[in-house]
Amino acid sequence: MRILHTSDWHIGRTFHGHSTMDALAEVLAALTAQVQENEVDVVLLAGDVFDSATPSGPAYTLLGDALVALHETGARVIVTSGNHDSAARLGFQARLLRDGIHVLTDPLAVGTPVTLADADGPVHFYGIPYLEPAIVRQHWPDGDAEGRQLRTQAQTMGHAMHLVRAGMQKNPGRSVAIAHCFAAGVDATVGLEREVRQGGLDVVPLAVFDGPDYVALGHIHGRQQVSDRVRYAGAPLHYSFGEQDKPRGSWLVDLDASGLASVEWLELPVPRRLVTLTGPLEQVLSEASVSAHADDWVCAIYTDAVPQAEPMRRLRESFPFCAMVQHQPAVVAEERERTYSQRLHAAVTDAERIEAFLEHVRAGHGATETESQLIRDVLDERVRAEALV
Repeated sequence: MRILHTSDWHIGRTFHGHSTMDALAEVLAALTAQVQENEVDVVLLAGDVFDSATPSGPAYTLLGDALVALHETGARVIVTSGNHDSAARLGFQARLLRDGIHVLTDPLAVGTPVTLADADGPVHFYGIPYLEPAIVRQHWPDGDAEGRQLRTQAQTMGHAMHLVRAGMQKNPGRSVAIAHCFAAGVDATVGLEREVRQGGLDVVPLAVFDGPDYVALGHIHGRQQVSDRVRYAGAPLHYSFGEQDKPRGSWLVDLDASGLASVEWLELPVPRRLVTLTGPLEQVLSEASVSAHADDWVCAIYTDAVPQAEPMRRLRESFPFCAMVQHQPAVVAEERERTYSQRLHAAVTDAERIEAFLEHVRAGHGATETESQLIRDVLDERVRAEALV
């Protein structure tokens, strides 16, 4: 049986205020073509289908179009919910509840497989929706198999996989699990989801996933091979500049009569590249830089000693898709012995007070010669005006 493992579509997410719907539709069309070309039997979508628990109308339309297109290739489709999804809303998809499309969002059904067959016999697919302990604890009030209360995601995932293994004993044959969580062994540099970066989820030990022939995980936005049979496909689009160098694609998984036979990575197209340009603002805006990156999403980090005037406006005149600008001076002035308040208190003249303020807000850099002359002119003009009153 040939399986395509994808995840984290995040339909409806914006990128620095820009819609990603058209780009995602383009990539999902390419994914559908890969399903057709590779004669895929089953497509697994491992959670975070939507970016919001309350998706917009166009987000539902895109999901419907994508899953119907996948279904029309002849492949069966199995979808589970992630932490960004509303399990109830995702599960209530009348248009998609047809033969060959399965939307699995019920924690109480994790031990009951969707069973599909090929020439080598049955393959049992166990869908595990995202398990928020505080929410799903009501479904398992007696706790895990040893009577312990389910207080962490690691514990809830452990209990869910215990139910999966119980289901495997009742249903002999090959098996695949689909889940959405943060597994131990993940490379922290590869596209972590926002909640993971902020410390919002605990780690699920790798041993929890023992049993199935393959475990298709979602939640990490970059490709990850936690073990030969436990993998993340990542998101089909780059959703942050931190992901810009990470490949986009999906895993093509083959099962033979004895279990996992092979896994191959299929690249997906990147509609618009993401680049980070670092250097003095004039260098970032150089002809060579603009020629190379005018059509890319740009994050500009300019290293001038002091902030430049209207950097975003200047950047967007050359880079229409500049999404982000940061000022990070290449040389940071040494920390002064006196605090800003102490320097301000010691200042005698208005010019000294202005200089202390500029040094405070510009990382130790005071007024330039041109600025100093302008400050003197303004102060002199004020003195003359006061003398006429």
